[in-house]
Amino acid sequence: MTTSSDVLPPQSASSESASSKPASSESSDAGLAIQTVGLTKRFGKQLVVNDVNLSVPYGSVFGFLGPNGSGKTTTIRMLLGLASATSGEMRMLGERIPEDGSTVLPRVGALVEGPAVYPFLSGRANLHRLDSADRHAPSSTRAARVDAALDRVGLSSAARKKAHAYSLGMKQRLGIANALLTPPDLLILDEPTNGLDPQGTREVRHLIRSLADDGTTVFVSSHLLAEVELMCSHIAVMSAGRLLVQGTIDELRADGVQRVRVTTPDPADAVRVLAGFGMTGSIDEQSGDATVTAVADAAELHPETVVAALVAAGVRVRGFAVLRETLEDRFVALTGEGFDVVQ
Repeated sequence: MTTSSDVLPPQSASSESASSKPASSESSDAGLAIQTVGLTKRFGKQLVVNDVNLSVPYGSVFGFLGPNGSGKTTTIRMLLGLASATSGEMRMLGERIPEDGSTVLPRVGALVEGPAVYPFLSGRANLHRLDSADRHAPSSTRAARVDAALDRVGLSSAARKKAHAYSLGMKQRLGIANALLTPPDLLILDEPTNGLDPQGTREVRHLIRSLADDGTTVFVSSHLLAEVELMCSHIAVMSAGRLLVQGTIDELRADGVQRVRVTTPDPADAVRVLAGFGMTGSIDEQSGDATVTAVADAAELHPETVVAALVAAGVRVRGFAVLRETLEDRFVALTGEGFDVVQ
């Protein structure tokens, strides 16, 4: 797991964690779809993005997570050339931003701050209009690409329906279809499930996963913890403009506190045995059995060994569980703020 103080070095596409060695300002990493070094943005005296070192591996579904107002959208706007950075360096798909933007941005699809649609045009007509505004898009293949994009997001049957009659989830999918008109190497989505009902949220989530399965790197900004956990392989956590931590989902879980819980009528003996493993236990007295909970070192915890020691000491074990911190627990500990959680 990489913390905010780490600057990200070149690494292979298979690398799962970042080193703390500084990245050269001239480095172009074949293993990173997005890389920022010292990225900073000020609006007057307000520091909105503060020295962000971001590393997004190719082929990942990367969740850019943080409470509203944490600097996520501003970071995305700088990556896409919609806002200038105060300082720092950015690379996308190995190219410098904004210097090589005209070369790299045609390979990037994006949906930022919700889809913009012409309400009285059909879904298909919307995509034709948007595609014709792209000077890089070949007109000779426009109709085929529009139909392929509509099919990919599941809107073929609604292609002739006026966009004002679309649900919010359908409008989100139409916005993603626009980003897919020229199949991108990198797809950047800002809050793609914001405001959606559970069905619309599932539709967008499954679409993102299918795009990643086909080899597209997907960078998803969100404040919805449960959605990020369900669809992402990697995450970064922002708070108050700073990047607090980044890495794989498994790395973040592994960094959390781990506890063991023992249900037994012999709580004092259980506490003594657990202390032999370096765990300090607390007893929750109940009628009949008691529950002993102790903090455990994940590197040293072997549940079968602990249970065997409890039984050998005469402790009557009626229940044993290993409790790991949830991602929500970790994020609250990192940011000091709660996250919206949807089921």
